[in-house]
Amino acid sequence: MRSHSIILSLLLLLPSTLALLAPSPRRYTTCLPSTINENSSNIMENTGVVILAGGTGSRMKSSIPKQFLPLSSIPIIQHSLNLFTSTLPSRFSATPLGVVIVMAPEYHSSYPPPPSPNSWTFAPPGSSRQGSVSNGLQALKKLHPSMKQICIHDSARPLVTPGEVLAVVADAAEHGAAVLAAPTKSTIKMSEDGEFVAKTMDRSKLWEIATPQVVGVGDLERGFEKVERESLDVTDDASIIELLGLPVKLTRGEYTNIKVTTPEDIQVAEAILARRRGE
Repeated sequence: MRSHSIILSLLLLLPSTLALLAPSPRRYTTCLPSTINENSSNIMENTGVVILAGGTGSRMKSSIPKQFLPLSSIPIIQHSLNLFTSTLPSRFSATPLGVVIVMAPEYHSSYPPPPSPNSWTFAPPGSSRQGSVSNGLQALKKLHPSMKQICIHDSARPLVTPGEVLAVVADAAEHGAAVLAAPTKSTIKMSEDGEFVAKTMDRSKLWEIATPQVVGVGDLERGFEKVERESLDVTDDASIIELLGLPVKLTRGEYTNIKVTTPEDIQVAEAILARRRGE
């Protein structure tokens, strides 16, 4: 009975929580760096895009990978693909050099074909995240050998805004690498044994890292070589750049750029999208 009461209380709190998470439609459409507007030159002219969609999404408890589950009537992955191939080019004259979807071949036939042969292409997943990114990078380089930057985005983050993408791409062009991030809101404690607190971290210095993450092609390739040579374990693309001793710029993003991992996340994402539409 107590567990039922707790669940009911959480459900009653959900609407107010979603209202706090979701930005207003006005903020969504105007969240752009001060130096960027709809008349800006193509800020992505030297940047290719890799969308990672090779996961199985086991925590979603679905018979199909989570990137194919519907979110506002279209597959989750389609939100990211629309952003890079339609919204950014049409509204902000920001057209990537190319877009590669890293996806297992067995799912290609079940995914809608591109509207034109040059819209985007596929690359196979690797055995690790860096393997998948490397495969996507090689596919892009075949199409655009002169590409300078790669913008890596998780298909499970369908709510990233145009402003966030343009800001992180601009920061990477200036600083060499950049990641979308937001200051941590929770208190974080470190444990050595998983049972007792060893240390409370200084929350003012902690950031939650999201995607896109944008890095220079040459630096990323050197980072891949170092990771393989030294058998290092990395959890995101920025970590590879950090291992080279190079700076990574933190680009302030929105808390609404959530990663859809569980069924509850889809409900939150639907509410955020509805608020952006003004519903």
